[in-house]
Amino acid sequence: MSPFFNPTLLGAEPFASFFNTTNPDLPADTLSSKQFQTLIDLISEGVISGFPSATGNQGSAEYNTSSLKDVFLNGTQVLQQSAGTSPDESEFNFKNITFEPRFGTSNQTAISGISASESETAVGVTVTKASPVSRSITDTNVDAVRVTVAFPQLQKFEDNGDINGASVALTIQTIENDGTTQTVITDTVTGRAASTYFRDYKINLPSGTSFPVTIRVNRTTDDSTETTLQDSFQWSSFTEIINESRAYADSAHVAIRFDAETFPSVPSRMYRVRGTLIKIPHNGSVRADGSISYNGTFNGTFKTSTGTYSQSGTTVTITISNHGLAVGDVVSIEYTSGSATDGDFAIATKSDANTFTVTAATSASNSGNVSVTLKEYSNDPAWVLYDLLTTSKGLGDHIDTTQLDVYSFYSASVYCSEQVDDMTGTGNTEARFSTNVVLNTQRDAYSLINDLCSVMRVMPFYSAGVINISQDRPQDASYIYNLSNVTAEGFSYSNASKSTKATVVNVGYFDNETQSIDYETVEDSALRAKYGVVVRNLKAFATTSRGQAARLGKWFLYTQSNESEIVSFKTTIESGVIVRVGTVISIQDPMKAGLRRGGRIKTGVSTTQIVVDDTNNTNLPTDGNATLSVILSDGTMETKSINAVSGSRISVSSAFSSVPQTNSVWVIENDVIALQTFRVFSVKEVNGFEYEIQAVAHNPQKYSSVEDGSTLQTRNISVLTDLKDAPSDLRGTEQIVVLNNRAVSKLFIQWQPVAGVTEYMVQYRFKNENFITQRVNRPDFTIFETELGTYQVRVFSYNALGKPSSQPSTTTFTTVGKTALPEDVQNIRLEPISDQFVRLRFDQSTSVDVVHGGNVVIRSSNLITGSTFTNSVDVLPALSGNVSESIVPNIVNGTYHLKFKDDGGRLSAGDASIPLIQTVPNAFPKLTVLTDREDLDSPPFQGEKNDCFFSTEVNGLVLASQSTLDNVADFDSIPSLDFLGAVDLTGGQYTFANTLDLGAKQPLRLRRHIVSQGFYPLDLFDARTANIDTWTDFDSDTAFDVNAELLVATTDSDPDTSTAGTYAISGTTITITKSSHGYSVGSFVAVNFTSGTGVDGDYEIKTIPNANTFTLTSATSLSTSGNCTFSAEFSQFNPFVNGTFVGRGFKFRCDMSTNDPAQSIEIDQLGYTAEIESRTETSLGNSGATNGVFASGTSTKSVVFSNSFFTGQTGTSIAANSVLPSIGITIENAQSGDFFTLSNITGSGFDIDILNSGSNVNRNFKYTATGFGRAS
Repeated sequence: MSPFFNPTLLGAEPFASFFNTTNPDLPADTLSSKQFQTLIDLISEGVISGFPSATGNQGSAEYNTSSLKDVFLNGTQVLQQSAGTSPDESEFNFKNITFEPRFGTSNQTAISGISASESETAVGVTVTKASPVSRSITDTNVDAVRVTVAFPQLQKFEDNGDINGASVALTIQTIENDGTTQTVITDTVTGRAASTYFRDYKINLPSGTSFPVTIRVNRTTDDSTETTLQDSFQWSSFTEIINESRAYADSAHVAIRFDAETFPSVPSRMYRVRGTLIKIPHNGSVRADGSISYNGTFNGTFKTSTGTYSQSGTTVTITISNHGLAVGDVVSIEYTSGSATDGDFAIATKSDANTFTVTAATSASNSGNVSVTLKEYSNDPAWVLYDLLTTSKGLGDHIDTTQLDVYSFYSASVYCSEQVDDMTGTGNTEARFSTNVVLNTQRDAYSLINDLCSVMRVMPFYSAGVINISQDRPQDASYIYNLSNVTAEGFSYSNASKSTKATVVNVGYFDNETQSIDYETVEDSALRAKYGVVVRNLKAFATTSRGQAARLGKWFLYTQSNESEIVSFKTTIESGVIVRVGTVISIQDPMKAGLRRGGRIKTGVSTTQIVVDDTNNTNLPTDGNATLSVILSDGTMETKSINAVSGSRISVSSAFSSVPQTNSVWVIENDVIALQTFRVFSVKEVNGFEYEIQAVAHNPQKYSSVEDGSTLQTRNISVLTDLKDAPSDLRGTEQIVVLNNRAVSKLFIQWQPVAGVTEYMVQYRFKNENFITQRVNRPDFTIFETELGTYQVRVFSYNALGKPSSQPSTTTFTTVGKTALPEDVQNIRLEPISDQFVRLRFDQSTSVDVVHGGNVVIRSSNLITGSTFTNSVDVLPALSGNVSESIVPNIVNGTYHLKFKDDGGRLSAGDASIPLIQTVPNAFPKLTVLTDREDLDSPPFQGEKNDCFFSTEVNGLVLASQSTLDNVADFDSIPSLDFLGAVDLTGGQYTFANTLDLGAKQPLRLRRHIVSQGFYPLDLFDARTANIDTWTDFDSDTAFDVNAELLVATTDSDPDTSTAGTYAISGTTITITKSSHGYSVGSFVAVNFTSGTGVDGDYEIKTIPNANTFTLTSATSLSTSGNCTFSAEFSQFNPFVNGTFVGRGFKFRCDMSTNDPAQSIEIDQLGYTAEIESRTETSLGNSGATNGVFASGTSTKSVVFSNSFFTGQTGTSIAANSVLPSIGITIENAQSGDFFTLSNITGSGFDIDILNSGSNVNRNFKYTATGFGRAS
């Protein structure tokens, strides 16, 4: 069927007044006005086939009139469908309708008589027989003039008191500039008008009219001389009309004219059309229903021919040998040489089998070569999608035809156009899939393409440089997988909960007969009996067929209940590149099957014999129609019946096409255990040598199940007087919707329609209140403003006489109203803006009572870990509930917490949060001094470890256990020597192996790098003893009560400094003596006690008694003294994520912690990146300059920078003196012949010589130096 178009209004002609000569319903006044309006409606971009009910040739009066069968005003057909080719007035449902279409060709003409602009001029002069009234039209662009005359009254008072009508005759003349005079209007106005009556006359000024033109209005009836006869009239005004000249090339549109007496307001318009013409494959023929039948082999081309053309005026003669085209066919013409204009044209004439003509939009003289493609109407989904992707009205400006795999579209089309039972019980057939849709609203390309793909069950994907479409249609498995050709993780399965699956589906589709959305209800009785009534409403996109809608419903029910399982796995390159989206694969998974029946071929003996691996753990059946499937060297899969099994040797009954290769993949299945089949929907490369595949369960029997021609329930309306049965399957769904911008809870009640019933009576009450009765004409009803409690509902069916069913269908619903808590905030993102504000983004609430009338509550805490909504405070007043982002104050280090609050004040149950460590954007370049990764060292993590260690079992840095080997009583009971018991709650510390030395004190930007995970060390895979089939969790419970952070300590001195001194310990006080040590309270030093019993370690300086001593605190009480050495003083360790620190030396430490002795943390990756920012220095402010100017003198001048630059340092990624600053010199009093040379450039300065004729000269100069860092 053809789709209905709700048109786009292109333009309208204002109302014009016309006279109705008889009006017997008005005994007093017999004169009344009638107004008309003309609208132009856009139907389509591009050429359309036309109107399906029309007869005759396009452009003929017969075609235009018969097209009115496909025009519906306010839902009513203008011309009755049964009307003949010359309909009489009684066959029109509306009178005074005129209609003219254009079909979207490139050379179509403008519709005549449509005004583009009007200019009205008042006249207001009485016309008498002796004094005609004239006005001049000077604008040569005017196409017509509308003359309006006005009768103040038109009536005669008789002597007996009667009031009768009167009659006045008039003429209108045109007098052209060349003297040509014509009487264009002769009219007699007869009737009675008690008040002012207006009458319009439209006068066309054809092409060739000699301007200026005088319009003269004449009265031919004698003027009245009696007071009892009122028949005077005035020339009220005239309107200059310029007609619409635009043809709207390449746009199908129509003009429709109607009167205001029939339609007081502009009516709704719908048009039934056979839509856009598209290219059809060369071997295809379009059936009457728009589907395509194919004959022969497709070669990748369409109905395209090449030839030559010559254009003379607007006639283009095209010569193509045996073109096979007919007059009226629409072709897409591409002029490959010459200067003719491409476009879509209808064939005007056909001279012979080799020649035809088209009419160009403009006159020219051209010739050259031409490519002609026939365009035909088809609703085949594959080629409709292809047309959308390749033509300018779609995505043709972005996608080239070479980027599409045309053969995949062809394969999909063949399957779409196959004839299947139309499911009406009549035995008729229809195309499996057809596309009948109006695309008249702006949509994003991605969703539209997906909708079109959904019509024919295809999935678009990109492969090998082209876009393919993969269709879910019958096909055999083409590849096999077992544990031997997947990674160690094996196969992972997921499945939708049965309770969420629909048992009844209402499929909405557009019914061409009713011109509205109708619903086809399909149910799965087995699922319904098991899970109850779970309703799902589907929209059948682009569907006008009840049968296609029913098949969609059956497809949905079948697949969601039988093919909801998804398998995911990773495989090797050779097994990953072979499959594509849409490929059907077979899987032999012993973890699920309970038996191993697949592996690798140990030896390919011959084309009929192989030797398989691991026979001790493998089941090799020969009964139950056992078959062997193998992958051959070309990547194809072949399956043969098993003839015999001897040990590990399998023989098949017929030969494979080649000898199976050693180490290839094999599987076995029989009637007892079959292979799992899946259909691939995702293939992606996850690294350089693995592919991840996801596939959904596939049952090859589903196609026949959906399309077996099951008869749909007949809608029987013949028994009019019998009482109808009460409706069945009474069910309800509670929702929150928006009414008048307010969230309202509602109970949506629906039921299975009863055949022959068009009206129902619904009675409901809340709790034990009185019943409320409503009469409805559809199988559903809505109760608004539901509350927390119980509703009793009963529904009666009315028969055609309005009598209710003897018994109602009853049920009870428990509702919650708006008492449910909002969902948790999801997907919080944070964007730094400045040091004062950050932007928080998050998903907008899906709760209607949050979006409308609710709030988003944002609170904050300065805690990074341990922060909750409870111990936080509001960061700003509650936001409107419809927002999805907010600019909030920057808390620098801390956590933001977000909850939704509905319009009843209820908050989300969960605590959604996001941590923040301030990042300020920096647009200046930086120098990466060092990127240190401790996990990449060999061996990894070579630094100092306190209460942590590197575990080879998990290949990461982990916390130590509280237990030791000395505590172990039974070593056989220990699953892992790395993890002997509970984790130490005091945590652990890992100090990086190396200290970073920049060579001088300066700012350094640091960014941390940590990859970690929590785990239960006593619940590793090898530690489990229960049967694997009983495991509910392969990864153990989530260990979330652990943490790790990276810290840095800085020093302004050489970090490798080692200073000798003496010490004395009394109790816990350690006193270090060193003359003029220069250290500060709060700094940390590493002390090595070279004599005595002091304990080496890092200590914090507690006091500075004098310039020669400082004190530390010992962990234990001692009494000892001796010699020692101590390091440079460092700051305390400070955590960081991304920050700037100032110093020369930097030490790094990772602190690991847990709050649960059963949980540990595993550090897989650990490191940091150190960067120095760029800096530019000028001589302005240099202490050696005067007002920023140096004098060079008559010898070499040495310049010292105000602050030294970083030029590299041993131990970093930047070699010493490898990044010297760049220097620019400006000589202020330069003279002819002056030049300069720079030498001895270092991070601290440079030498300059300003020369002329080889000798130093004294000049003033300035410098600009750009480098990295600011050393001090």
